[in-house]
Amino acid sequence: MRFPVKRSENAFICLKNRDGPNENCKMTFVCTNGAKSETVKEGVNMTFISNLINGISLGSVYAIIALGYTMVYGIAKMLNFAHGDVIMVGAYISYCASSYLGFSPVLSVLLAMVVCTVLGVAIEAFAYRPLRRSGSLAVLITAIGVSYLLQNVALLIWGSNPKAFKSLVTFGSISLFDGKLIITAESIVTVIACIIIMVGLSLFTKKSKMGKAMRAVSEDKDAAELMGINVNVTISLTFAIGSALAAIAGVLLCSAYPTLQPTTGSMPGIKAFTAAVFGGIGSIPGAMIGGILLGIIEIFSKSYISTALSDAIVFAVLIVVLLVKPTGLLGKKITEKV
Repeated sequence: MRFPVKRSENAFICLKNRDGPNENCKMTFVCTNGAKSETVKEGVNMTFISNLINGISLGSVYAIIALGYTMVYGIAKMLNFAHGDVIMVGAYISYCASSYLGFSPVLSVLLAMVVCTVLGVAIEAFAYRPLRRSGSLAVLITAIGVSYLLQNVALLIWGSNPKAFKSLVTFGSISLFDGKLIITAESIVTVIACIIIMVGLSLFTKKSKMGKAMRAVSEDKDAAELMGINVNVTISLTFAIGSALAAIAGVLLCSAYPTLQPTTGSMPGIKAFTAAVFGGIGSIPGAMIGGILLGIIEIFSKSYISTALSDAIVFAVLIVVLLVKPTGLLGKKITEKV
């Protein structure tokens, strides 16, 4: 004897055949609509969380680069558009140290920081210092020239073929929710490094003697020089710190996105400058907030709207923010007395 199949909204209840009077009837529940909806909802939530983590990770890289931009502009009042190419140089130095010389990840990063620090000081001394009293247009053109110079030197040394950058983060990823959500080791290291750098820079500029000198030079170079502050050394130190941060950012960027070529730092450098303006250029917390927001917007744009339009969306958001608040999210309006 076959019993009919009973339907409900979220499940089918099936009663199997009964051959004799003494055999118990068996029931089997097969979930359909409810289970599928729960699975879909859970998948959407995991995708959202994964995109959010990826956005924070990418935004942390932008924030580290933007900290270099915001320090140089905040203290020297100049835009160093060669900063993105210093990122590329740092990544190449780390790549050569680990791949050719067999250095450990820590030594590779330290060597990249040293080389980029020297490079940053040299760029400031030979390219920007002679133009300190010149107009902003001359500095801007010089920065673009230094950027192309670094790209072409890298092209001559390492060639145009992309290098497969091996991640310097050695521990494994973290798996959550039975493997449905995986957080890469690169993401964890990048976010932690960003927080440590932001806190360290904030304490350095507020508490240390050299940090106070930087703030004095930022307010008025001539008055700071009259008070005995060596303006040249202070600005050189600013470039040194920004370039060292660029080396760290280059290593973290290529560890997460393992392709290295002479133009690697161009677009991240532009986006990091956008992040610095977004958060309020000259503000260290603003650079971090702007970078993370920019990374989240970019990842969500790629995931939910269009990969091809993600960059356009990022810059469109920047335009809207500047129309509403021209100084950026945390920037302060400065009134100049004439």
